[in-house]
Amino acid sequence: MTVIVVSGTGTEIGKTVTTAAVAAVARAAGRSVAVLKPAQTGVGPHEAGDAHEVARLAGEGITTRELARYPEPLAPDVAARRAGLAQIHPQEVADAAAKLATEHDLVLVEGAGGLLVRLDDAGGTLADAARLLGAPVLMVVSAGLGSLNTTALTAEALRARGVRQLGPLVGSWPEVPDLASRCNLADLPKDAGTPLVGAIPAGAGSLAVAEFRAAAADWLAPGLGGTWDGAAFAEREAPAALVR
Repeated sequence: MTVIVVSGTGTEIGKTVTTAAVAAVARAAGRSVAVLKPAQTGVGPHEAGDAHEVARLAGEGITTRELARYPEPLAPDVAARRAGLAQIHPQEVADAAAKLATEHDLVLVEGAGGLLVRLDDAGGTLADAARLLGAPVLMVVSAGLGSLNTTALTAEALRARGVRQLGPLVGSWPEVPDLASRCNLADLPKDAGTPLVGAIPAGAGSLAVAEFRAAAADWLAPGLGGTWDGAAFAEREAPAALVR
């Protein structure tokens, strides 16, 4: 895969740390990596955004690019309108990612919020950009109560648009998971329609950079370049009655 779109079921669920983990594993394998953030919201002109955080965690040599930055932490279309700035459109995202893909082995496109958050007044979304690119979507999901519904809805939206998903990945797996989180290990793949492809431990973004890079492969399934074993993870974390 040359381009992967990293989206999810909502905001603050670990998309940036997940993007950094995928980038770190790719860099460790000797691949050149670019990170594209179509719309960065809630960050001032001279503040570090999500793409910068990915590069900080994942390692030197990563190319980062933002297409737009809006100061208020709102959906991109609203944030652009309120700031009096130009909106971003799916075709612009697709064109920028395609250009980066001619210069890098892997391009990671990190969305803002959930899959269908509007980029522009025409209703364009990150899902539309993925469809234009023909790129798969890595769906970052939350672990606990409520995640099954949002996972099922996101998977349904991808199918309706003919966009392939790589699978759900838990963006922040609790150190002490509650019963809902543990049970969801069996149900998330059912609602997504594909197996889990990883789990990032809660607080991973706060690890020392060297520790983060060394551990990243342990959090990602082989399809993402890692060594994470979903069956072994479920055996360890899921309630005994649910383990098959």
